[in-house]
Formats: sequence, C-alpha cells, structure tokens
Amino acid sequence: MILPRPTISLSTDASTQEGWVNSATRVLGQEATALNEVSKALHAELKTPFTTAVALIAKSTGRVIVSGIGKSGHIGNKIAATLASTGTPAFFVHASEASHGDLGMITQEDVVIALSWSGDTQELSSLIAFTRRFKIPLIAITRSSTSALGSAADVALALPHVEEACPHGLAPTTSTIMQMAMGDALAITLLEARGFSAQDFKIFHPGGRLGANLMYVKEIMHTGSAMPLALMGTSMREAIVLMTQKGFGVLGITNNQGNLVGIITDGDLRRHISMNFLDKPVEDIMTRSPVTIKAETHLGTAIELLNSKAITSLFIVENNRPAGIIRLHDLLKVGAA
Repeated sequence: MILPRPTISLSTDASTQEGWVNSATRVLGQEATALNEVSKALHAELKTPFTTAVALIAKSTGRVIVSGIGKSGHIGNKIAATLASTGTPAFFVHASEASHGDLGMITQEDVVIALSWSGDTQELSSLIAFTRRFKIPLIAITRSSTSALGSAADVALALPHVEEACPHGLAPTTSTIMQMAMGDALAITLLEARGFSAQDFKIFHPGGRLGANLMYVKEIMHTGSAMPLALMGTSMREAIVLMTQKGFGVLGITNNQGNLVGIITDGDLRRHISMNFLDKPVEDIMTRSPVTIKAETHLGTAIELLNSKAITSLFIVENNRPAGIIRLHDLLKVGAA
C-alpha cells in the first residue's frame, strides 16, 4: 500500500515563506549545536578514543573498511571516499552484503569502521563477529558505547546525545551530520599526520577543475621563442609588430642582462598614443615592475592573481629572467578557470 502524499500549501505569501525559512534555520541551528557538542567532546570524553582510532588507522598496513546500513551506510560511503582521496586507502562494504560473501574483502591487516546510531543494528552482527574472530581492529561510530557495537569495538567513538532536527525525532538528520563530521575529522587528522600535500592530493584528483587547479604553471606555460619579448631601446614601431606576431596582447621588456623590467599591454598603447608614438623607445611606454609568478605556482593561485589584478596574462620569472608566459585562455583550455 502506498500512503497518500501529505498536502502542502503552495501559497507563497510572506507568512508562508517566513515559516519555511524558520523551519530551515531551526534545522541548521540544531545541527550547528550538535557539531559544537562533538567539538567539545573531543577535548573531553572523546579525546582518548579519537586519538586511539587515529593511531590504529595510521599504523595499519592494510585498508580502512567502512560499513553501515541505511542512512549510516550512506554516510559511511562518503567517509570511505574522503579517506581514500586524502591518502588513507579505504572502501565501503555494505553491512547486509558483508554476510553474503563480502566479508572476504576484509583482511587481518585492515581496520574496520562501523557506523550505527543505535549501535544495535542486526545487519552488523556478522561483521562484528568476523572482526572479533580474526582480531581485526574495529572502530565504532555510534551513540552509545554500551550498545552491541560499542561494547564489541576496540574503540567506540560515542557521539553526544543531541535531538534530531526532525520534529518527530525520527528522520536521521543531526545524527548523520555528526557521523559525517567525525569521519571528516578522522580523514583530515590522518592527512595532516602523514604530511599529505596538495601535490599528493592531485594524484588522486587528476580530473575536473580540482585537478586542473593543482597543476603547476610550468606545465602549461609558453616558453622560448613563443614568449613575446623585446629589449629596452626597441622602438614602438617594432614592438607593435612583435606584439601582433606573438598574439598574447602583451610584450615583455628585458634589459641587457635578460631581466624582465616591464611590460607593454594593449592598455598601455591606448594610454600613450601620440603623434610621435611609434618612434618612442619601449621603456617610455612600458609598465614597470610587472606582476609575475614562479613556475612552481599552482594554476588555482594563478587564476586568483589574474582575477584580483584584472589582467589576462602573466609572465613566469626565475631569477628575474622571463621563463614563460601564461594567459587566461590557457587556463580555460585545461579547465582550471
């Protein structure tokens, strides 16, 4: 039997909107309170269990197996993904599937994290028994350390008792937020303990904008003869020809030592146009002390600099000498902007 869907008023008058917003802010407020309680607990009753859990995972030579069912299972899936992407090998095993053969995925070198808010979820019994039989470390994320899961675990991360945001106290809301936050806390603590760097992060995130932002400028910059460069003393007549040939809309100016001492942009051309403009040397027109970056700069940082300075090209310098150039178009091509 399918229950009829409750009728919802579709009125969009001010009082209805205010009621909806009040419901939303009440939920967010309760969940924020719950996270604050978890934070307090980490400095008190959760301090020893949490640090013990981090140590267990850190010294493991295997993987972290995360398991749960229902909403806790969904949260467990996300925790496993976060651990795996931050340097801790992990995957999710569904609690029900575990008792139908998936226990074979777990080895004695692994660590198991089991999630259950009540701690008495029947579907976890096979997993609990398996870890106890083969002495596989078991970390529980639950509400009660005296529940079946909590009492069986080597480490019980017993989260604070906070009411669900659901007005009936039934739909997992506050509880799942706390479980997810605890998973994030474990993952990032392990990341920092291992010294997991942004470049390490890139290895596991090669695709999309995130991967592109973690690329280095040196990986996409234009170098050598492709760079638009001219020596001080060059006439603007020659400079304009060079700018047109190179197609970057900018020209770098170097001194006799090869140091980058200025740039000429399309804006500089417009600002200095005059009757004898073409006969002037480039140093009379150039913008001195141009904005530059290093070759080891991440593309994400380069984008921020381009946006903050409202410019479209950047020279890369090493020891004050131009080593390359990038433009906003290059960042768009690799998906970083």
